[in-house]
Amino acid sequence: MSAPLAVFRLVHAGARALAAKACMEFTDGVMVTFREPTRNLEQNAKMWAMLTDIAQQVSWVVDGKHTKLSKEDWKEITTAGLTKTQRVAQGIDGGFVMLGSHTSTMSIKAMSELIEFMYWFGAEKGVKWSEAVRDQ
Repeated sequence: MSAPLAVFRLVHAGARALAAKACMEFTDGVMVTFREPTRNLEQNAKMWAMLTDIAQQVSWVVDGKHTKLSKEDWKEITTAGLTKTQRVAQGIDGGFVMLGSHTSTMSIKAMSELIEFMYWFGAEKGVKWSEAVRDQ
């Protein structure tokens, strides 16, 4: 995949005007994509802090046994729990691999929904958060 020819964050009239001007000047065949901004660094840091709390306090059934999981494992579990869509692939040497969505490509809104889902899950499991609950 090649680097974008131009990127515009539509935050004011000037940025919109520059984006419109660029659209008129690009050669035919150039593709233009509009998308929501991805999650921010504060949301990402909050998610990892919450995943650490969950990993330290909640055991989960894996291969028929309750066990403590890593925060990376909990990221996969909570993300799949939020999106309600999972895909399963055959592992290279047997077993199965769950394929899920990536938080790095989530919009700010989707990341906020994941954080709220984690708060709900944590409340169900009695998780004591290491930082105070606050609005996103």
